[in-house]
This record gives sequence, C-alpha cells and structure tokens, in this order.
Amino acid sequence: MNEDLIGELEEISSNEAVIRDIESLKLFSKDYTENLSFIPEVIVKPSNTNEVSAIIKFANKHKIPIVPRGGGTGLSGGALPVYGGICMSMEKFNKIIEIDTENFQAIVEPGVITQVFQEECERLNLYYPPDPASRGSSFLGGNLAECSGGPRAVKYGVTKDYILGLEIVTPQGDIINTGARVLKNVSGYNLTQLIIGSEGTLGVITKIIFRLIPLPKYKKVMLAAFGSIEESAKTVAKIFQNGITPSALELMEKSAMQAAERQLGKKFPNGDAEAQLLIEVDGNYEDSLDRDIEKIAEIVTENGAYDVILAEDNNKMNELWSLRRCIGEAVKSISEYKEEDTVVPRARIPELINGVKKISGKYGITTICYGHAGDGNVHVNILKDNLDEKTWESNLETAIKEIFRLTVSLGGTISGEHGIGYSQKNYLPIALSETELALMKSIKKTFDPNNIMNPGKIFTD
Repeated sequence: MNEDLIGELEEISSNEAVIRDIESLKLFSKDYTENLSFIPEVIVKPSNTNEVSAIIKFANKHKIPIVPRGGGTGLSGGALPVYGGICMSMEKFNKIIEIDTENFQAIVEPGVITQVFQEECERLNLYYPPDPASRGSSFLGGNLAECSGGPRAVKYGVTKDYILGLEIVTPQGDIINTGARVLKNVSGYNLTQLIIGSEGTLGVITKIIFRLIPLPKYKKVMLAAFGSIEESAKTVAKIFQNGITPSALELMEKSAMQAAERQLGKKFPNGDAEAQLLIEVDGNYEDSLDRDIEKIAEIVTENGAYDVILAEDNNKMNELWSLRRCIGEAVKSISEYKEEDTVVPRARIPELINGVKKISGKYGITTICYGHAGDGNVHVNILKDNLDEKTWESNLETAIKEIFRLTVSLGGTISGEHGIGYSQKNYLPIALSETELALMKSIKKTFDPNNIMNPGKIFTD
C-alpha cells in the first residue's frame, strides 16, 4: 500500500486506529499455528460497524486483501495475512450488549473473550457451553469463524448450535443481518449457519445473537487410569451404549499427561498410566449424577481401568481440568510440531489411534494423541522430537496424508474444530470431492468477487 492509500485509510478510521509500527506488525503476523508468520502492511482497529463497512469498501475498491482477526489463538493459520494487506483487529468490539434472562438470549460483540461471556452468563444462572481450550483469551468472533467446540460438545453441541443471528459486513461493505431472535426460522436460506465456520472468508461479524440454556446445578468429575490406550479408547463407546451422556469425555495418552505435569510443575494421579479418561457429568439432580457416576465406574473397571478417582468439590475438579486444559500448550513445547484435528465416529476411535501409531512408527515420527473422545475428535500432535531435519521434512507430509486418508476411510474428516485455514488447505481434497469444492468456491466467488476477504484460506489458489 502506498502512502496515498494509507492516508485515505487514516481518514476513514482515524490516525489512532491505523497502526504501522514494526513490532505491532510482527505481533499480528502470527497466531498459535506452528511457526508461521506473514506480516501485514497495516493494522486497523475499528470501533463500530459503520467504520468496518467503510474500511471494507475501501479495501474492495482498491482490491486490497483484508484479514479479520480476533484473539489470535487459531490453530490453522486462519487469521494470518498471507498476502499482506490490512489486518482488521476486532478487539474494540468488546461489549456484552444484553443478556435476556427471560428469553435465554444474549447480544454480544465479537471481541468479547469467551470466558468473560461464560462467567457473566453463569452469574445469571445461564449457560453458554462451547468451551475451547483457549477460552481465556479467544474472542467469540473467532469461535464462530472456526465453529469451536471443546470438551462439552459431546453433550451440548458446538458453537453453531447456539447462534440465532448475526450482524455482518459483506466483502462489498454492505451491513446485513441474518437470522432473528426466535427459535424457529425458515425464512429463506440459512445465511447464519453459512457464515459460522467460514473462517472470515465471507465477511466480518460485528454482532452475535446467542441462544443460552439454564446452568446445570451440579457436576462431578472422574479420572480413570488404563494400562493401554486401546483399552481406554474402546471404553468410550461403552459408556454411551449404557445410556449415559457425559458432559465431557476426554482421552489423554501417557506422554500427553507427562507433558502437562512438566508444564504445571506438579504430579497428577496415576501420571504413569498409559492412558486416562477424564469424565464429567452434570445436571440438576445430585442423586441422578451419583447413579451415573456409579455406573460409569462399573463400566470403565469392566473394560480395563485399574484405578478410578472421583472429584466432587470444585478445587479437585478444577485441578483435574487444569491438567487437561494445558496439554495442548505443553505438548507443543516439546519440539517443532504439526497438530492435526481428526474426527471420526466415536466407536471408531480405537481404529484411528491404532492406525495413527502404525503410520507414525512407519515413518519414525513421534505422535501424541489426546482430545474429545466423547465426540470422536482426537488431536494428533506430530513431533519432530529427535528426528534430523532431512528425515522430518521428507516424511512429514506423506505421514499427514496417510493419517487423513485413514480418518476419512473411517467415516471421519480432517478438521473437527480447528478449521482448514492456511495450514490445512492442501489436504482438503482428501475429505471433499471436486464437485463439493467447486460449489464452495462458487459461494466464495458470489460473496467476494474480488477475493479480498481473507484470501488464501480454505482453498488452494
């Protein structure tokens, strides 16, 4: 962008909202995706929807790439400005406009931090269940862009299940509203659901209408230790087959647990177990939860668990959850890595994990598996560890493709909640047909004929 264009942008947004210092540009060149970095030409921090509209109209007129950015916690490079241009930070859109306790709804701006919104809802005995690991720093707008899930998706669903409507700015700069503040709505195409999970490629979200539910009164957490990862994986489906739907069911293999222990500097129960299941149940009647917990303890013991620990008070439950929540960051600190976000029908998790271990052994690479076993979403972290650079570079992509082909062959797909973004777009044809991809590309073209909105994401160029 030349100085004349910068000057025009500053007139639209004010000098204070347009940022060009090199340290800020470097900061906004990255997210949590491996070691990728793409420096934007300029950062803009709009304060209201009309300003967003004016900036996008400017970008569309001059065919300048524009990349919406939330908290920068993405894991697929979705907010990276791969073609430079404008990085639009939504951090000033940080207001909870309304929480309607009579209709169980909320109107919120996209720059609100997920945990802040959850805690404000809970203060009013309302519940917003989607619970990504980055909830303490991720923005709600980013959660919508990736259709985030988290541990409690197994019982409560993912982000898309809690969105009634949106205010968005299109790639032409038009301000439109999708959906409505009602629970039933078949008035034309469902544009709301089209935007959710579109990774900022179809427009910029400026307002969100959420559906909320009552906050469960009670919860209990169990940690079950197994002698093998296969036993733990096979047990997952057994719990559901006995008529119980936990509010969370997480699987962690030994190396993931040990990484978390090192990260937190403390030991956890049965840290030497080959695998553990972290199981949470919640509801409004404590006696019902007690029956569920007793039945789950019986099921996991029958299927190979050699120790079961129950946490009933908040401190113990939070301690166990702190272990699970830090695993992602802990594993990534071991070495250079690639994280894959595989998801399969939960009964096929044992086949997925066995296959991943065979593939990693075949290519001499290290894999650590953990994730939301209750909904079949297993995070496969591929680590460079002690491999030499040549072996790592020559084997990595081949191994990833084999893991994805295995995942699809089991009825799954290549991303459950992290999105495709920049880092996974070359693998998308493994999961989707040419016809399906062509239809998606035509939707993108209809929304964004000049391809200014987050270009270089989801699809190969």
